[in-house]
Amino acid sequence: MAPILSAKNITKRFGGLVAVNDLTVEIEEKTIYSVIGPNGAGKTTFFNCITGFYTPTAGEIHFNGHAIHGLTPDLITNAGIARTFQNIRLFSNMTAIENVLVGQHPRLKTFWVEAILNTKRFRQEEKAAEEEARRLLRFVGLGGMGDHLARNLPYGAQRRLEIARALASQPKLLLLDEPTAGMNPAETEEMTGFFHNLRDELGITILLIEHDMRVVMGISEGITVMDFGQKIAEGTPLDIQHNPRVIEAYLGRGAASGLGAPTGQTSH
Repeated sequence: MAPILSAKNITKRFGGLVAVNDLTVEIEEKTIYSVIGPNGAGKTTFFNCITGFYTPTAGEIHFNGHAIHGLTPDLITNAGIARTFQNIRLFSNMTAIENVLVGQHPRLKTFWVEAILNTKRFRQEEKAAEEEARRLLRFVGLGGMGDHLARNLPYGAQRRLEIARALASQPKLLLLDEPTAGMNPAETEEMTGFFHNLRDELGITILLIEHDMRVVMGISEGITVMDFGQKIAEGTPLDIQHNPRVIEAYLGRGAASGLGAPTGQTSH
């Protein structure tokens, strides 16, 4: 099976700093794949290269068989890639449903002139968009909260709202940047089950940056480990747990013995 995402020999330089160095990653469709590593390893820079926030200095990125390196973020979103951010980036003074409606923009067909004229086609699309936004809010566990301002939602709900907004663009590949950061153990366990639902019910491929190793080992089918911008290991969770270079560079000696799946989760 051809990979849904193929990043080959990606390098990103900022002046004399090499943030990502000759990184190659391939991700199969409908899998959950994690990129891990210490702070400053280049993980988010790699995400930014995939989503068009940065143009790679060297290398190629193909999505669904088409080259996307060098495209702008809107074109990459239209191609079927969505993301969340390490630091939540919601429109805080807008309601939850308005945030999700913004995420639907790439899939709407009517023009601004039709909105001004309030045409029948515009009204029909607007109604369908609101119904879809409420469906997505229910899917992420925020049913009945559509009229709440984003800034007034609890932290975990804001994380889910950001995912709902990303899902609104109907992605085939979803990039999640530390989605469980700041969550308590119960919220984290609930979120890991939600990731499985995204993959199993919607058929979405998930690429994950995550520091919680119990989450990573419990849900990932493949893992790439980065350190100082380079890939130092890749493989299954079992491979990574027993890789001496990973243990020394990231997990710390003796840490691997304490790794396991989150409660209620099984390793793949």
